[in-house]
Amino acid sequence: MNLSLVLAGVLGPTEIILIVLVVVLLFGGKKIPELMHGLGKGIKEFKEASKPNSEGPNNTTPTEKKD
Repeated sequence: MNLSLVLAGVLGPTEIILIVLVVVLLFGGKKIPELMHGLGKGIKEFKEASKPNSEGPNNTTPTEKKD
């Protein structure tokens, strides 16, 4: 089930406005762009890390020492 469909029934416009106002009051207007920049950077790094390597997967396994 799509999360946006679930949240659309739970959060109305009044609740969304209240959440935005609380965030602005907690962090201030100047801090929010910095937070969004950090969030975007984190998402970008996560997407890059989740992509497979261009060299292919590393299929090497460590060799175990047998006594």
